Order: sequence, then C-alpha cells, then structure tokens
Amino acid sequence: MGVITTNDLVVIGIRGSVLAVDRKSGQEIWRAKLKGSGFTNLVREHGLVFAATQGELFCLDLRTGAQLWHNPLKGMGFGIVTFASASQQATAAAAQQQADDEAAAAATVASTNAAT
Repeated sequence: MGVITTNDLVVIGIRGSVLAVDRKSGQEIWRAKLKGSGFTNLVREHGLVFAATQGELFCLDLRTGAQLWHNPLKGMGFGIVTFASASQQATAAAAQQQADDEAAAAATVASTNAAT
C-alpha cells in the first residue's frame, strides 16, 4: 500500500471510539478507544479530530489517533455535544457573500432595465 495522507482518511465515531479508514480501500488505519460505548460525535479540523462521548471531550491527532488532550467537561452532564468549526463558519460566510453578490447583481439588472 502507498503512503496514506490525511486527505485519504474517513473518520467515524462509534460506540465510544473513533476510527480512521482509508477512503479508497476501507482499511482501518487507526482506532482510538475513548470512553464508554455510547454515541460518539466528532468534527475533523486542521489535522485534529475533536470527539465527544459520555459527556467528555477529546482531541486526537488525525494522522495517528493519538490523544492530545481530554476535558471531562465537569458539571455539564452526559448530553450530546454539538460542534461548530471554523471551516463551517467560513463556509456559511462564503454562502452569505455569494447570496449578497447575487442580490446586488439582480438589483443592478432591475435598475438598468427600469432606466431603459
């Protein structure tokens, strides 16, 4: 097998674990057991994987699955964690900018048509 880059990885959260598999072959590259056996929510961003399970937050290295840090989120209970990443915010901002540009173009066309 050739060199696998982080772009080749599909990362999944399941039953208190995070797994990375090769996008092309489906072969498991690494597995990290976090805590419990419940729902595992995650987000992948900038070479990191942030995963939450059993009311706790974990940060893993995307290349290796090594745990970089852990936060038990004391006092927060065991609810499902929702993530908002910088890339999601940038995508939303780009979509808003495109909508604004399209609205401005439509207004220009309408103004031009009204003037003729």
